[in-house]
Amino acid sequence: MNSPHPPFFGISGRSGQGKTTLIEALLPWFRAHGLTVNVIKHSHHSIELEPPGKDSARFRRAGAGEVLIASPYRYAIVHELNDEAEPPLATLAARLSHADFVIVEGFAREAMPRLEVVRPSVSREPLYKTDLEILAVATDNATALDTTLPVLPLNDIPRIGAFICETLGIALNG
Repeated sequence: MNSPHPPFFGISGRSGQGKTTLIEALLPWFRAHGLTVNVIKHSHHSIELEPPGKDSARFRRAGAGEVLIASPYRYAIVHELNDEAEPPLATLAARLSHADFVIVEGFAREAMPRLEVVRPSVSREPLYKTDLEILAVATDNATALDTTLPVLPLNDIPRIGAFICETLGIALNG
């Protein structure tokens, strides 16, 4: 039976470690290798995609369940939860267009293979010591870590990209 969504790969780490920067660097590398990658990012904050006075925000305030905003350049769907529970990751991923896989930032309670970004100079307790889903660490200072996990240089995008593809069983093109 086919999965309703492509495989997930998590990028985890404490705040300020460089997760978003790493994902931003990986995306063009994946594209250059013929892969389509979607990204799902979780935020604990309210998400405002348009100024309060804009038509779409006015429609949401007036009670629309969803508002789709479209232009010749992009579109976005804003869905109001209206006190409903936040949907699980798989439900959110099912709404996305086809991709070879999905990079997930956040959703720490969801089971998936993960790579943790650790910058010891920021001096936060790393997650890999307690999170068994973390398969490797990307860091800017390998000598400061005490782990038996694979340690990848944070600036070695080809090596990190290849690790993710190998973990997911995805062949690289080009």
